Amino acid sequence: MSTVSQPSAPRSVPATARETTAESPWPVRVLSMKISDYVDKMSPLWVEGQIVQLNRRAGMSYAYLTLRDPDVDMSLSVSIPVPALDALAAPPDAGARVVIHAKPAFWTKRGTLQLEARQIRHVGVGELLARLEHLKQLLRSEGLFEPGRKQTLPFLPRRIGLVCGRNTAAERDVVMNVRRRWPAARFEIRQVAVQGPSTVAGVTAALTELDGIPEVEVIVIARGGGSFEDLLPFSNEALVRAVAQARTPVVSAIGHETDTPLLDYVADYRASTPTHAASQIVPDQQEELRGLAATRARGRQALQRRVTEQRRRLEATMSRPVMADRQAIITAYRKDIDTTAERGRHRVTTQVSRESDRVAGLARHLRAVSPQHTLERGYAVVRHSDGAIVRDIEEVEPDELLRVTVARGDFGVRPVATPTLGDDSPSERTGR
Repeated sequence: MSTVSQPSAPRSVPATARETTAESPWPVRVLSMKISDYVDKMSPLWVEGQIVQLNRRAGMSYAYLTLRDPDVDMSLSVSIPVPALDALAAPPDAGARVVIHAKPAFWTKRGTLQLEARQIRHVGVGELLARLEHLKQLLRSEGLFEPGRKQTLPFLPRRIGLVCGRNTAAERDVVMNVRRRWPAARFEIRQVAVQGPSTVAGVTAALTELDGIPEVEVIVIARGGGSFEDLLPFSNEALVRAVAQARTPVVSAIGHETDTPLLDYVADYRASTPTHAASQIVPDQQEELRGLAATRARGRQALQRRVTEQRRRLEATMSRPVMADRQAIITAYRKDIDTTAERGRHRVTTQVSRESDRVAGLARHLRAVSPQHTLERGYAVVRHSDGAIVRDIEEVEPDELLRVTVARGDFGVRPVATPTLGDDSPSERTGR
């Protein structure tokens, strides 16, 4: 007896994305419908971009175009009724900047997002200029255009960074003119897109890379001429700020002399053309050699004039009468020295003689008042045995031994009797 399998119960689907798990996921169709429901709730909006592709076929009620952000590589597909295109005085072509009033729509079968356009308008040059002027005033208020923050270009950079398009005339102008002026110049070249939506990202990346190479001492951003729309990427705020933050001096060589993107204001030097940039980043070798030769010639002439002038002064000095006898000056000074020495000797001799006489006088006076001189005149000094001088007769005791000092020697005496003051009779004395 065969067994008939029963159909399995339908699997429950989570109501929200947060409730999904690995065991209970959403099928693709559910996710597509959820996204479609969410996108359908969005209101119509105005969006700006650049048309990079436009498909319009005869007999079709809708035209299809690709709208890309001019600053980054990002685009969306747009469908627009043909009557909306025909309502424009000048139907847009690829490359035109437009604003579109559209309603976002999600195609569930293909899983793609698309804009269903209702109106389309050209972005006028006047409006773009107004936006650039507003950005220009904003950057100026931040001080990014101030001359004080600009760096000086090196006299002779070790290596030159060049950001340019692939195989462009701007690259050839810069490289050829630099090497014509300074044949030994070396380059670090980064070829990037200089037109289109990838310009900003490519130029910014190349600038950052070159700014990180120590040998690169100047960076040139070069592009040939073009329309106003073609040069708009070089007024992009992100690119302008990247140039302002670069440590290496940056030279802007965008377009022709009349073209002034915002990059010109923030760069350290603005060149009117790529050829002009080449003349500013390196010196002219021939001109420098001529200048060096002229400087050497001027130095040689100045040195020759100096030598000639000093020789003339020397000859004038040597021709003076005093220089005829070169010993005259020495002889005059020698006589002065001899005279001064003689006066010195005379004064010393006189002073010594005067002092000798004074010393002799003092010596005579000293001898006159000296005790020895008194003794030589016949006087004597009598002392007691203890050395005390006898000054009074009453101090002498009978038979006391006294000491008598005369001019040439001394001797002892002993009085035999005490004499009386005023007695004229001689006293008996025993001499020894």
